[in-house]
Amino acid sequence: MAFTTDRVCTLADLGPGSFGGTTLAVLGHPIGHSISPAIHGAALAEMARADSRFAAWRYGRFDVAPEDLPGALDRLFAAGFQGLNLTVPHKTLAAGLVAEIDPEARPVGAVNTLLRTPRGWRGYNTDGHGLAMGIREDLSADLKGAPVILLGAGGAARGAAVECLRRHCASLWIGNRTPDRLSELLASLRPVAGSIPLHGFPLREPPAALPAEALVINATAAGLRPDDPAPVDLDRIPRPAGVYDMVYNPPVPALLRRAAELGLPCANGLSMLVHQGALALAIWTGAEIPVAVMSRAACFAVAASR
Repeated sequence: MAFTTDRVCTLADLGPGSFGGTTLAVLGHPIGHSISPAIHGAALAEMARADSRFAAWRYGRFDVAPEDLPGALDRLFAAGFQGLNLTVPHKTLAAGLVAEIDPEARPVGAVNTLLRTPRGWRGYNTDGHGLAMGIREDLSADLKGAPVILLGAGGAARGAAVECLRRHCASLWIGNRTPDRLSELLASLRPVAGSIPLHGFPLREPPAALPAEALVINATAAGLRPDDPAPVDLDRIPRPAGVYDMVYNPPVPALLRRAAELGLPCANGLSMLVHQGALALAIWTGAEIPVAVMSRAACFAVAASR
C-alpha cells in the first residue's frame, strides 16, 4: 500500500509490511482537510534529489478517534513508523502517552511531533517555533522585546503564550471570553512568566491599558468558518504593530480583513504551519530542510482546497 496526498488511512490499513520504506504520518480526527502530506511530500521529494536516502521516505495521514489514540501509537510504533505529527484533538492526549517529552514541550502540556526512539515515542512541540518564525517571516517582527496581545485561552493559546514568554516578550496580555478558563491559564503561566508582566482581559471589553504597538495573535477558533466574526474589535485596541491569525484556511478571516482595512501589517497562520512542519522534519531526518519548497507546496494546497 502506498501513501498518496489524497488518501486518508485508518488503523485497519495497518498490517505486516503494509507500508514500505521509512514512514511518517499525521494523526487527527477528522484529518481529511490536512495539507501536511502535500507539504512534507514536496520537501521529501526535494531532499531525495540531493540524497538518495530520502527517496524511500513517505508521509501520509491517519484518521484516529481520540479513544483509539493509545492503541494507535502502539501499533504505529510496532509497524516501524519513524515519526508522527499530531493535530486536533490529540496533542494534549499524547503528552501523557509518550515514553519521554522534550523539556521545552513540558510547560505547554501538549506534543505535536513524535520521534521513534529505542525507548518508545519521544514527544516535541514545534508549534511555538512555527509561530515565532511565521511572525518573523510575514510581519518582520520578533517576539523578543515586543508587547503581545494574545486572543484565546485554549490549547493553542497556551502554546503561543509559552513561546512568547520563553522568547522574553515585553509583556503578555491574554483576552478570552470565558473568565474561568482565562484565570486557569494565567495561573499556570505565572511560573513561566517570571518578571514579565502578565495580564488577562475580557475579549468583549478590551481595557484602555492595553499597550500600543503590540503584536496581536489570534489563537481562538474564530475564523475557521468564512462567516465567523472577528474574535475582538480591533478598533478598540491601541494601534498594533501587526496582527497574526493562527487560522490559515480561510486565508483572510474577519480579523485580518479588518486589520487590512486599518492598514495594519497582517498575516494568516500558513507560515506557522510550514515552519512547525519544517522543524518536525528536521527532528525526524537530521537533515537540512527546504523550507521554501514547503511554503510553495502549502500555498498550492490551500488554493486547491478552495
